[in-house]
Amino acid sequence: MARSMTKDLTEGKPLKLVLSFAAPLLFGMLFQQFYSFVDTAIVGRYLGAEKLAAVGATGSVNFLVIGLCLGFCSGFAIPIAQAFGAKNEHEVRRCVWHSAVLSVVLSVIFGLAATLLCKPLLRLMNTPEEILDSSASYIRIIFAAIPCCVLYNMASGILRSLGDSKTPVVFLVLASLVNIVLDLFLIIVCGMDVAGAAVATAVSQLISGLGCLAVIVRKFPILKLTKEDRRFSVKRARSMLGIGLPMGLQFSITAIGSVVVQWSVNGLGVNAVAAVSAAVKLSMFFCCVFDALASTMATFAGQNIGARKLDRVREGMRAASAAGIIYCVLALGVVLLFGDKALGLFIDSGENAAVMELAFRFLKINAAFYIPLLFVNILRLCIQGMGYTRVAMFAGLSEMLARTAVALFVVPAAGFTGACFANPAAWVMADIFLFPCYFRLMRSLHGRLLPNLKSDDPEQGKVIPLRETA
Repeated sequence: MARSMTKDLTEGKPLKLVLSFAAPLLFGMLFQQFYSFVDTAIVGRYLGAEKLAAVGATGSVNFLVIGLCLGFCSGFAIPIAQAFGAKNEHEVRRCVWHSAVLSVVLSVIFGLAATLLCKPLLRLMNTPEEILDSSASYIRIIFAAIPCCVLYNMASGILRSLGDSKTPVVFLVLASLVNIVLDLFLIIVCGMDVAGAAVATAVSQLISGLGCLAVIVRKFPILKLTKEDRRFSVKRARSMLGIGLPMGLQFSITAIGSVVVQWSVNGLGVNAVAAVSAAVKLSMFFCCVFDALASTMATFAGQNIGARKLDRVREGMRAASAAGIIYCVLALGVVLLFGDKALGLFIDSGENAAVMELAFRFLKINAAFYIPLLFVNILRLCIQGMGYTRVAMFAGLSEMLARTAVALFVVPAAGFTGACFANPAAWVMADIFLFPCYFRLMRSLHGRLLPNLKSDDPEQGKVIPLRETA
């Protein structure tokens, strides 16, 4: 097999593979958060707390729509990873082609629909009237650029499925630098207000997506498509949609709970909105490790299920869990000691002392529940990598129900402190579903996968069609 830039995760020590694969992902995510920090800092410092609140108020509806797109990109990458693990090059190329076609169609549909509906969605979320127009001008551009976002995420998903976690990071770093420069130029020099931040994000996504696509075309001979590979199959497209759309719906279902929480926070006033915006931005920095480990487990599980090595999936999960728990303890200590100082990047504590106090409270409470968040990420993505995307979708439903309950019943009674517990409640509820689900699926797969196939086995190289189970 031509694998000059690919990485086989079906051989070698799982801990070493997990950490080495996750490291570049983590670096890219940290850098992405760095430019997100700069983006937020520029908006907060140069445009003020009200504009910061305007951008922050779009977070949940942004997650609702963009999460749907990111979900189907991740879902389309699963059969690619499984085919690669099974060493079936023809199947890899056919999956890549169908993923590309479906991604183009879906991104255009979702982009148009979200752009037209963005302001009604913001009104539905009880967005304060004084920031409504600014929020709409920001999110409208983000939604119009959904095809740019999908381009990068689909291309990077293909690369990671083949074991290349480094190339997407290279272009993400380049795009991040472009984003920072454009933020400064469009907001400060051109006076574009929050729309400048949105344009900078869209352009940077386009650059990173085109870069990944160029590498796929030039550096991966395994992906050189033939006429047979490009033959479109409705049956195969339906099968891939059956994997991708449940993952997208999982993101969106989860986001519905976040939208309800955002609605309840919006009702607490601009200070509360600004505080949550700043705290979430900083918390996302700490959560990069969880995202990196989760993405690693999706690829690790996908390749090893394709290779019929179930024991390695277990070993990979143990390795990711051990590394993640150690990190969670360290992250909580850092938040308690330095969290308020880090929030100062977004909030002027002298002029906005009340916002600072609320933001630090939100950050501390969420950090105390990082271990449950760790397992939400690695268990769900592992289950998805195994091919059970519909099962994993119910974890998103658990999160939605928990967030909705907190927003509707706890926030009215406890105010802002109640809102601080919305995410922790969602993470715990998801874990209550995911842990027994994971162990049940592993037992179910044990009888269906042969862990040590001989090289002359006629079944070697076939992709295993995994049926969804409840």
